[in-house]
Amino acid sequence: MSRTKPKVLAIASGGGHWVQLLRLRPAFEGCELVFATAKEGYRADAGDAEFRVIFDANRSSKIGLLKCAWSVFKLLRTERPDVVISTGAAPGFFALKMGKMMGFRTIWLDSIANAEELSMSGAQAGASADLWLTQWPHLAREGGPTCMGNVL
Repeated sequence: MSRTKPKVLAIASGGGHWVQLLRLRPAFEGCELVFATAKEGYRADAGDAEFRVIFDANRSSKIGLLKCAWSVFKLLRTERPDVVISTGAAPGFFALKMGKMMGFRTIWLDSIANAEELSMSGAQAGASADLWLTQWPHLAREGGPTCMGNVL
């Protein structure tokens, strides 16, 4: 299927991850944009972009993580984006890992809240990121992540 605009799946957990993802919106101008997060209440934040709800979980619930992974897999299979971008946490981790295996380009931008060290999901997702970014210069290192500024 040929598209005239690149399709971007922007996916993150709620809270600060979601806020930071929304602040990247100007970078997606000219793209077909699909936002995905775990809270239906965030739908209005997506504006005129497509909006999808996925299951969220954290490492304290193994069953929850499986549900999260499955919902992200179904989303990727349905949307077939050109690029997957995330600011974290579990949904973004799964989206990057699976997206990379499915042949999509991937971008991870670690949360600005992780000032002392990379997030666990960010450190693990880095290997699956075509572009791996941190928002803190002192966390940048050879082999990634790279710091190109912050979104706040």
